[in-house]
Amino acid sequence: MRLFASFTSVALLAADNPPPSPDRSWAPPGLTAYEHALAQTNSLTQSNATSVAIDPGQVYDLPRLIDLAERSNPDTRVAWEKARQAARAVGLSESSYYPYLAASASAAYEQELTAITTVFAAQAQTVDTTLEMKWLLFDFGGRKAELSAAREQLMVANMGFNATHQKIVFAVTKSFYDLNTAKEQVAVAQSSLSAANTVGAAAQARFDHGLATKPDVLQAQQQTAQAVYDLEAARGSLSDAEIALADSLGILPNPDLKVAAVPEKQFADNPDESLDELVDRALSQRPDLVAKLATLRARQDAVRKARTEYYPKVSLDAGAGWSKLDLSAFGSPYVDNSKPVYGVGLAIELPIFDGFSRRNKLKVAESELRAAESELNGSRDAAVREVWRSYTDLRTALRKQESAEKLLAAAESAFDATLQSYQNGLETYVDVATAQRNLTAARSTVVDARSAIFTSTAALAYSVGDLARPNPQLTTTHQP
Repeated sequence: MRLFASFTSVALLAADNPPPSPDRSWAPPGLTAYEHALAQTNSLTQSNATSVAIDPGQVYDLPRLIDLAERSNPDTRVAWEKARQAARAVGLSESSYYPYLAASASAAYEQELTAITTVFAAQAQTVDTTLEMKWLLFDFGGRKAELSAAREQLMVANMGFNATHQKIVFAVTKSFYDLNTAKEQVAVAQSSLSAANTVGAAAQARFDHGLATKPDVLQAQQQTAQAVYDLEAARGSLSDAEIALADSLGILPNPDLKVAAVPEKQFADNPDESLDELVDRALSQRPDLVAKLATLRARQDAVRKARTEYYPKVSLDAGAGWSKLDLSAFGSPYVDNSKPVYGVGLAIELPIFDGFSRRNKLKVAESELRAAESELNGSRDAAVREVWRSYTDLRTALRKQESAEKLLAAAESAFDATLQSYQNGLETYVDVATAQRNLTAARSTVVDARSAIFTSTAALAYSVGDLARPNPQLTTTHQP
C-alpha cells in the first residue's frame, strides 16, 4: 500500500515537471490522451473543411472562387465572432445606466445565557428578506466615455471583419492568377520539349547523312532531357499552385475543383486613375485605417474616463424587505415581532487617497493615446507607400508586356530561321540550340508579364481598399 502511494505521488509530481534534460525530447505524462483527443479533433476538422460542397460539373471562375472562399474560409468565422463579442461588450457598457437590483435572504438561530438575579436562557429566531437597489445617477461622464470606447472597439472589430474579407479576396485572386500562370508555364515547357524534339530530329537527320557530328546528336539529346526535366518541374509548380489555391479558399485540396482560365483581355497603357486619386481614396476607406482611427477615439474615451475618477459619484440607494423575529425567554412561548423594513437615500462617493492609482491610470491612458496617434500616422504613411508601390508595379508590368510580346515575335522568327538554316547546313547546332532556349525564355517572359499585370492590378485594388467593399444598401441595424 505504501509502495502504491509512493508511485502515485511520483506520477503526480512528474505531471507538473518540465523536461528532465535539454538534450532530447520527452513524453510528459498524459501525452497519449492529448494525442488521442487531437486525432478526434482532426477528424472533425476535416469534415468541417469539406462542408462546402464542390460541384464537379462546375468550372469555377474568379467570382465563384471568391464566393466559395468567403463561405468556407474559417478566418471569416473567427472575425465574425470577434465582432459579435465586441457588440456584446457595448451591451455590457450600457448596463451601467440601469439600476442594480439584488435580493437577499437570511435565517438565524441564537441562544444567550444571561445572569441577572438568576441564570436564564433566551432564544431568538430571525428571518430577513430584502430587495436592494443601487442606481448610479451622476459620474461626470464616466459611463458615457466607457460606452463610447466600447462602440469604438466594435468599429475596430467590424473593420477587422471587413479587412479579413479583403485579405481573403486578395489571396484567392492572387492564387487564381498564379494557378493560371503555372498552367501556362506547363504549356511553355511542353512547347520547349516539342522544339527540342524537332531540333533533335534535325540533328539526327544531318548525322545520318554525314553532315553533323556525334557531339551534335548528344547535345540534342541533352537538350531534350533538360526540356523533359523543365516540364516536370513546371508540373510540380502547378501542383503547388493548386494547393495554394485550396489554402486560400479554406478547403482541403480537391481534385473535383475545376478552375477556369483567365479570359483574354486587352490592357490600357496606364491605370485609369491618377496616383493622387488612388491615395486619397485609400486614406479614406481602407479598413485598417478606419480601425486605427476608431482605436484612437477609444483611447481618447479612456483618457476621459480616467479623468472622471477624480470627481465624485452620486448614486441612489434604496431597499425594502421584511424582518421576522421570534423571541423566547425563561422558557416562555416564542413572541413574534415581524415588521417591514425599508429605506432610501443618496450616496456621494469621493476617494481621497488611493495610493496614486488614479494618477497612474490617467498617465497610462494618455500614453496609450499618444501611441494610438503615432500608429495612425504610421499606418497612413504605410498605406501611401503601398499604393505608390502597387501603382508603380502595375505601370511597369504594362510597359513590360509590350516589350515581352515583341521579344516573343523576334524569338519565334529567329528560331524558325535558324532551324531552317541548320537543316540546310548553314548554321551550327549551337546556334539552333541557343535560338531554342531564347524562344522558351521569351514565351515564359510573356506569361510572367501577363501574370504580373493581373497580380499588380489586384494588389493595387487591395492597397486602395477596393476589394470586397461593403454595400451600404445591404447594411442592417440589428446587432450580430
